[in-house]
Amino acid sequence: MKVSKRIFNLETETAFSILANANKLSKEGRDIVNLGIGQPDFKTPQNIQEAAIKAIRDGYHGYTPSNGIIELREAISEMIFMDYDAKTSPENILITPGGKPVIFFSTLIFGGEGNEIIYPDPGFPIYKSMINYSGAKAVPLVLSEQDDFQINIDKLESLITDKTSLIIINKPNNPTGSFIPKEKIQKLVTMLEKFPHTYILSDEIYSKIIFENKRMPSLLEYESIKERLIVLEGWSKTFCMTGWRLGWSVWPNNIYEFANKMCVNDHSCPSSISQYAGLEAIKGPKDEVDKIVKEFERRKNFVFKNLNNLKNIKCFKPGGAFYAFPNISKSGLGGKEFSDIALNEKGVALVPGTSFGYSGNDFVRISYANSMENLEKGIYRISTI
Repeated sequence: MKVSKRIFNLETETAFSILANANKLSKEGRDIVNLGIGQPDFKTPQNIQEAAIKAIRDGYHGYTPSNGIIELREAISEMIFMDYDAKTSPENILITPGGKPVIFFSTLIFGGEGNEIIYPDPGFPIYKSMINYSGAKAVPLVLSEQDDFQINIDKLESLITDKTSLIIINKPNNPTGSFIPKEKIQKLVTMLEKFPHTYILSDEIYSKIIFENKRMPSLLEYESIKERLIVLEGWSKTFCMTGWRLGWSVWPNNIYEFANKMCVNDHSCPSSISQYAGLEAIKGPKDEVDKIVKEFERRKNFVFKNLNNLKNIKCFKPGGAFYAFPNISKSGLGGKEFSDIALNEKGVALVPGTSFGYSGNDFVRISYANSMENLEKGIYRISTI
């Protein structure tokens, strides 16, 4: 069998294999608390469901433009202006089946032998997987607990070379939940201005799940980098629409057509039904979303407090998303061993920190996208590890 050598560079997302193991144990009769998967435990708001049903009944069953229906792209353009006071043309917006295609396309466009792509470590594992697949050199930007897992700007600048084609930034961060304040983002942009030939992919998929009434700017607000900025966003996390497979992104003029051609080659177009549901999500009421974010914040406070009451665990305070990234080194175990014991002996599914990069050995990721009852039960169970 002759296959491309690049296929062996592809990695996977450990959270899905842990979910499969947890489901298997559940079917065998075990009582499993799943704090592994990064998926909201709330249903998609009813008005969005009804919009999808209406789209089906109204006959929106066919192909759409590869970059998405114009009504949806116009709605996103308006939302960006309302949220960030930033002007973005609908002709720079691309609708995709989820956010991952944006990572895939970005790394293929800027990858290849001789190029280097910087990515966060710990970070979403698909970044490194796709960089390696593209043929580029993956350069980790280590996020340290001492910096509250925020980007160390001096460290990032030291990694940029004349081979750096793309820098991937994720805020709020998965797996740590770290928040970057506006002042630091301004300093980050000022540093990036020194490297006008390097492009930026800003993964902002958790941008609407931020706590303590704080606000994190989108990099779309900064005109000085806009012509080399790709922004990844979507519906999965904010609107509890993981299974609808719908994402949106903003691309600079000079590479938009490259990305759109990839859409044609990869998936033809996003689901028409999901797009009309996404349109309602943007233009419809946000009361349910506000309630969900408040509930995530309540859970975050509970998890943060109770993890730090355990003798073998310490955890920094997440500022966004729905993850905690506790340090379990006092247990004498690495994250992988700790997670294995948690699942097989205590009935709690966690994700080891090494699933998100080499720097995560002393950590595990806990998703608090689960009920308060299950969070309480899960933390109690791991307290004895």
